[in-house]
Amino acid sequence: MTDNSFYVRDLGPLQGPVLIFGGPYSNLLATQAMREAAASLNIPGENVICTGDVVAYAGEPAKTTDAIMGWGITTVMGNCEESFGGEADDCGCGFEEGTACDVMSRQWYAYANAELNPEQRAWMRGLPSQVTFTLNSRRFAVVHGSAASINEFVFEGTDNAIKQRDLDALNVDAIIGGHAGVPFTQAFGDRFWHNAGVIGMPANDGTPRVWFSVIRPSGDDIEIEIYPLNYDYAAAASSMREKRLPDGYAKCMEDGLWPNMDVMPEAERAKVGVAIAPSIFQWRAQQQVAAE
Repeated sequence: MTDNSFYVRDLGPLQGPVLIFGGPYSNLLATQAMREAAASLNIPGENVICTGDVVAYAGEPAKTTDAIMGWGITTVMGNCEESFGGEADDCGCGFEEGTACDVMSRQWYAYANAELNPEQRAWMRGLPSQVTFTLNSRRFAVVHGSAASINEFVFEGTDNAIKQRDLDALNVDAIIGGHAGVPFTQAFGDRFWHNAGVIGMPANDGTPRVWFSVIRPSGDDIEIEIYPLNYDYAAAASSMREKRLPDGYAKCMEDGLWPNMDVMPEAERAKVGVAIAPSIFQWRAQQQVAAE
């Protein structure tokens, strides 16, 4: 843990579309592609939110951090920012000790930890633990893992009681989470939980694409659209191999399959290798409709 006290950054009412992405994961090429995509969608930096874990598996931790810092967007503190900012011994990702992910995380964490400078660590320590905003009179909270824990994995297949617990605890209309790495939108009556996925690593769907989302007003309603992001994944994988980072993650960049699924519920494991489709979720004032 760091000495940064928990705090919430309230962005107030936002106008126009809001772009959400998670987990740059030291993937500089994907981060640059994400900024280019935001520009092509005419979404300014003040309407872009990253759900955290700027630094992780890939080969350019310092340059990726500088890219996010220089963009001027809002970033939520992830467990990686908490760990690097506090100069902890490990990433705090929540992997079970001794698993393949735990072993590989120690390798990339040591590499990234040696690359980051004091200014970057100070920026990480200063990030908010939670971000809130209002869009079309509806209240959103953005967290990294869950409201209860920075490194709790919340997938679509995670027990619904956990998501409803957090919606009740934060007293908001919607929660946007990160950490888990797979995009989804799930309604609970007139509230919902959303994860935009991550841009630093594929979503275990057998494709090298990565994911982000755009939340936009539509009359009195709100649309949540999940977008694929294409980038030079072969170059990102090559960079990892040059730096002798775990090849399981470099291979994942290319084939879109995670090297280990220990953190995933059975529902997500059953969908391994099934290509995710872009989708639009219509959040209406009294009723929600999911549309492919």
